[in-house]
Amino acid sequence: MTVTRERFEQGMTYDEYKAQMTRNRERLEENERTVELSTDDIEFFANLPEPLNVLVITEDWCGDAIANVPILGRLAAESGNLNLRIFLRDQNPDLMDRYLNQGIHRSIPVFAFFDQQFRPIGHWIERPAVITEMQEKMLANLYATDPAFAGVVPGTSIAVMPDAARARLMQAFAAFRVETRQLADREVVRELRELISRGLALRQEG
Repeated sequence: MTVTRERFEQGMTYDEYKAQMTRNRERLEENERTVELSTDDIEFFANLPEPLNVLVITEDWCGDAIANVPILGRLAAESGNLNLRIFLRDQNPDLMDRYLNQGIHRSIPVFAFFDQQFRPIGHWIERPAVITEMQEKMLANLYATDPAFAGVVPGTSIAVMPDAARARLMQAFAAFRVETRQLADREVVRELRELISRGLALRQEG
């Protein structure tokens, strides 16, 4: 079941989304300002055969969203060819449940692309695959070697972790983001380009 134009238009614009943020707005805007986009990347989106509608599902507490939504925001601003509408995950379960990660997880952000007739082009979830793989290795090492995680079962929710483990985990995620930032940003754009190219090609074949 596809998203209708009427449902899509109920979302916030990118600027409206930023205006209502209650946390992490400065981080999001700094990421938006500093993301490095190549001329080739901007031209790809500027030269799409038609503008695309992009449904974004996010929340301002999510680290992956704060990292990756601004990349889409910059691509939209630079290309003039992406019409964004933002929906908060926890207020829009009808949309979130269409785009479950592995059919189970309510992972965000979600970027769902549609053509002008709201035929789906494809959707992207959470973070690039290579970054997920690197993050899993980082976490496995952390659990195996850091004394703060003694007795903490891998996969434990950060909300119920002991204070020392929670603080160490947040520190590790922050360091990981700094170390992988350039690679992660490039991979987001590369995966979005591949998804859109594949989706448009399949639509032409159909």
